Amino acid sequence: MKAEKFIPVLFWIAAAYDGILGVAFLLFPDAPFTWFSVPPPNHFAYVRFPAGLLIVFALMFIAVARKPAENRQLIPYGILLKVCYCGNAFGYWVAQGIPGMWKPFAVLDLAFGVLFYLAYQQLAPKRP
Repeated sequence: MKAEKFIPVLFWIAAAYDGILGVAFLLFPDAPFTWFSVPPPNHFAYVRFPAGLLIVFALMFIAVARKPAENRQLIPYGILLKVCYCGNAFGYWVAQGIPGMWKPFAVLDLAFGVLFYLAYQQLAPKRP
């Protein structure tokens, strides 16, 4: 698939991924903890706030998917989102371990971060 077609698809997938996760954790913050037998935080605001941020980023990814070149300047924010999560998840995973429910998100976010960087590079204005 050519980059011109791949980049919008990448950001539509990212929007769906983060949007679905955001809505799920916003509406049902206790469910994943119950399913994976992980102790929940002492207050679900610690879950709902990042869930809301995921929804905001999903909306940003939709903007990039709709007009990748025009919204290229938004891509570094998506990269930073993925770096923040991966830095925390992989850091704790290596240092002291993390519950298994967080590991697939870390691996997927690493892949998204790399692909976002490649998309950002691909969309760079061509020099004459």
